[in-house]
Amino acid sequence: MPLFTLKNVRFRDIIQYPDIEITADKTTFICGESGSGKSTLLKMLNGVISPTEGLITCNGRNIEECETIMLRRENLLVGQSVYLFDRSIKENFDQYYAYRGLEPVSEQTVESYLEICAVKLPLNSMCGVLSGGERHRIFIAVNLSYQPKVLMIDEPTSALDDKNANALMRNLKSHCKASGITLIVVSHDREIAGQYADEIITLGGGENGRGSNHLS
Repeated sequence: MPLFTLKNVRFRDIIQYPDIEITADKTTFICGESGSGKSTLLKMLNGVISPTEGLITCNGRNIEECETIMLRRENLLVGQSVYLFDRSIKENFDQYYAYRGLEPVSEQTVESYLEICAVKLPLNSMCGVLSGGERHRIFIAVNLSYQPKVLMIDEPTSALDDKNANALMRNLKSHCKASGITLIVVSHDREIAGQYADEIITLGGGENGRGSNHLS
């Protein structure tokens, strides 16, 4: 059984999706031109927004019938907007764990997830003065540390040079495969997708995202 399926899904009057299946325990890239609905698809899979028409299932169950908080915790979405406090890296981890009612993780654990996300900074580095790419990778590290069933990331390499982009995707794919985490990535970078994807979903649209989409 596929992890996610989309059947006859439309969002408002601007995006018509193809019928899609996303397989568990693999790295799936979602590619396509601007306006084709890539980021919107992640938000629907995470339960942030609902389709206007059609059916989305998660493990065979209508996603609209899933308990929202549990759905979002199991299928974590890291969007392009980064939410970090103007505190140190370690304090950001601690604050997010406190929000979930969890005990803070050790410095060694934080460092291990930073390494996966190609972040080479001291734990006392203040997040408010870091670059956008560094902040995004720290935010990915926080979410990855929860060990969700599914990790969805919107444009994780867009602000990175080739070296850091490849290090991030190589480490993420390896860790998720070893941990049984399904990784779903939105990316405009076809070269990165071709190198790291197990499966690629290509959304193609005409003006303003209209038109037919297809799988590749």
